[in-house]
Amino acid sequence: MPKYALLIDYEYCTGCHSCEVSCKKEHGLAVGKWGIRVFEDGPWQKDDSDDQGRSFNYNHIPVPTDLCDLCASRLERRREPVCVHNCLANCMRFGTVEELAAELARKPKQVLWAPTDVDVEL
Repeated sequence: MPKYALLIDYEYCTGCHSCEVSCKKEHGLAVGKWGIRVFEDGPWQKDDSDDQGRSFNYNHIPVPTDLCDLCASRLERRREPVCVHNCLANCMRFGTVEELAAELARKPKQVLWAPTDVDVEL
């Protein structure tokens, strides 16, 4: 059975939090609990800034938590995970580890997340 995962291209994440909101709604998660959470890194000035100090690092990084089961109930109905479906920046993909790892090798600033205790059969 193939192993499934999420590939998150945080270079293009806008920090809209639609993945968080849709996940909380889909799974009825209580206040203070998340299936996925968007963290902010920055802003901080890079060492290679231009002469006017305009080069900054600022990333939004969606991170699935241990509560994420890749929306197993949605997958049973042949629907993608709710975070992927609702990502406004279209920076999240769902697929097999093998196909997503190939995509990860082609582009930096992405993370591949595969839960260890979730078995999904499509």
